[in-house]
Amino acid sequence: QVQLVESGGGLVQPGGSLRLSCAASGNFVAIYNIDWYREAPGKQRELVASITREGTTNTADSVKGRFTLSRDNAKNTVYLQMNNLKPDDAAVYYCKAAIRTGLKMTTMADYWGQGTQVTVSS
Repeated sequence: QVQLVESGGGLVQPGGSLRLSCAASGNFVAIYNIDWYREAPGKQRELVASITREGTTNTADSVKGRFTLSRDNAKNTVYLQMNNLKPDDAAVYYCKAAIRTGLKMTTMADYWGQGTQVTVSS
């Protein structure tokens, strides 16, 4: 079994910062790309940022320059540092990871966390 657990969400004022974590646990061989998505009420889930196993990152235009990704492969954890938060950033944030659970690449699958709420309000 593989589990992804997000943490670090909360209430922050506009202009504030939060750091989200996404930690993987369970029986697996390797973690590949990890993506952060967010879903606000009434809106479609959108891709916010991605990081490869090697550490190459991509961020959506809407958060570029404000959000940064990093990963600690030894801890099986990815961090999303969110600075200068805006009310439009409020959403439930989910991480998704491509994880291989066996020796063959065919054992790779996507796993989702349960989400963490980010509220930006004064």
